[in-house]
Amino acid sequence: MSDTHRPSTVTLPTLSALPAPWHSENGTPAPRRLIAADDTLRAEAAYRLVCEGTALLWRGDYPGALRLLHAMRRRAERRRPRSAPDCPAEAFRQHRRERARLARVLGLLLVPLDADHRVRLHRAPDVREACLAAYGPLLDNRIVSLRELLGVIGAHQWRIRGVEVPALGAHIHPHYGVFSPVRGEYVDLVARTPLPQAALDHPTAYDLGTGTGVLAALLARRGLRKVLATDTSVRALACARDNAHRLGLTERIETAGSGLYPPGRDRVALVVCNPPWLPGRPGSALDEAVYDRDGRMLHGFLDGLADRLLPGGEGWLILSDLAEHLGLRSRADLLDAVSGAGLRVTGRLDTAPRHPRATTPGGADPLLRAARAAEVTSLWRLAPA
Repeated sequence: MSDTHRPSTVTLPTLSALPAPWHSENGTPAPRRLIAADDTLRAEAAYRLVCEGTALLWRGDYPGALRLLHAMRRRAERRRPRSAPDCPAEAFRQHRRERARLARVLGLLLVPLDADHRVRLHRAPDVREACLAAYGPLLDNRIVSLRELLGVIGAHQWRIRGVEVPALGAHIHPHYGVFSPVRGEYVDLVARTPLPQAALDHPTAYDLGTGTGVLAALLARRGLRKVLATDTSVRALACARDNAHRLGLTERIETAGSGLYPPGRDRVALVVCNPPWLPGRPGSALDEAVYDRDGRMLHGFLDGLADRLLPGGEGWLILSDLAEHLGLRSRADLLDAVSGAGLRVTGRLDTAPRHPRATTPGGADPLLRAARAAEVTSLWRLAPA
């Protein structure tokens, strides 16, 4: 499917409704306008249609759908904002708008999925295992976004192979919809920070917002006899339990859901929290590991900490300062939140991020590149004032 083709003049059938129920893991509503599409539809015409909000239900072969999706992506990524941002915060907002637009238009190329998790297209790969892991059992045929399906397939490969965590000396296996611990610097901070005396005397801890359970596993490996890992995501709790089982730590790690802090008023020697680092509204389940709406998780951790610590215990807040460089939160705001919660800072360890966005010079707005290059990730040691 060539990028140089002119828009197709082939008339494709308009569909009055989806031929099967719509399925979207991130809550995207079913499309309102729909046409059947195949290899007679040229990339330029397809891109114009999805930009107008028309979904394309693919009826060609699977490789043709992939070629069309890649061709539409190239066109979408060539689009440039009308004006250059004048500050890092606006550059960041513009970046988020473009990412949301890209997800919206590329998400309108649809494929049929049978109840047994087979893609009903010629030359389609066997995706049954990946879809069962992400979607669970299906009662009937579904229509899904090809872009989402590719995410399901990719996530399953992460789950099978795992992510090496040098500080843990093992692999962590993320599940679909659970943020992968690819940014190892925050794990290294937890591995390097000396445990408070209370944790040596009473080796108990909470890991709030555990995700894959990587920090809970690290704390258990460091000698904490009981780590209670919490998360509001059912997927994350299942993932954390799976990783604890793989690592032989099920006797030391327990999971609990429904809230940030576990129910009850039990005090522990150490409370660890790695909240989303950027204020903002998440647009998907994975975004919830990056964007903290109104700083709810950050403030929830701080406001509840003093009442959950044993004498001599500490809270460890792992947080990037990228929000400060983007103008989304100031250092004064953070310190005011700490003192307002009746806490004091007893120490801090810093590290420079190693992820590609921080070290690769190209690909983003200059203001975003500068903010990412200046980013520092810190572990703040907190105690009651």
